[in-house]
Amino acid sequence: MGIVTKNVNEVLEDIKKYSKNPEKVKLVAVTKYPNVGRPELEELMENGILNFGENRVQVLEAKRELMDDVKDKIHWNFIGNLQKNKVKYIIDYVCMIHSVNKLSLAQEIDKRAAACGRKIDVLIEINLSGEDSKEGYDLDEFYKELPEIMKLENINIKGLMTMAPNVTDEDKIRASFRKLREIKDELNEKYFNGQLTELSMGMSHDYKIALEEGSTIIRIGTKLYN
Repeated sequence: MGIVTKNVNEVLEDIKKYSKNPEKVKLVAVTKYPNVGRPELEELMENGILNFGENRVQVLEAKRELMDDVKDKIHWNFIGNLQKNKVKYIIDYVCMIHSVNKLSLAQEIDKRAAACGRKIDVLIEINLSGEDSKEGYDLDEFYKELPEIMKLENINIKGLMTMAPNVTDEDKIRASFRKLREIKDELNEKYFNGQLTELSMGMSHDYKIALEEGSTIIRIGTKLYN
């Protein structure tokens, strides 16, 4: 059994163990690392992992080229900070953008999606830690811009994304994930009529806590390859 297979199986078991609704959880394999090449990606696919996550457009394009003959089987997720001028390069094939963090970006995605006849699934990224090193909406700013974002016809808001604070205190990490879930529930009640279904939260070091707090998408990188 390859190392990737072993690690994927472990994460899938953890999903069953820690999530209240394991059938709703997607594992997005983060593939940005230099040591992750075609053999690792093929091993992921052999294990049924077809959601790949990248946080830089240039690397996403390179990985897609690497998998050119099977690229249509893969669901490419953009999970990093997306610059407006880079949207055009990925808009015709990316399946979900996890990191909408300003109105101007949402408008650019909407415009580019309309031009190629698509409606793109997106998540709103919210910075709950207040850390400058993290991207994402300030919550007040998000509520201010939400009415305008909701007018955009070529983006489909599926849910929310966050990154936990950079601390070792598990209670603070848990509180951050719980807060995002509460925001999703509130938004569903006030604006979305239950249509927000996704919570993208949890990475290699904290995904078990995220699953306990209702994550539906975990973004796992280093744990899969070591």
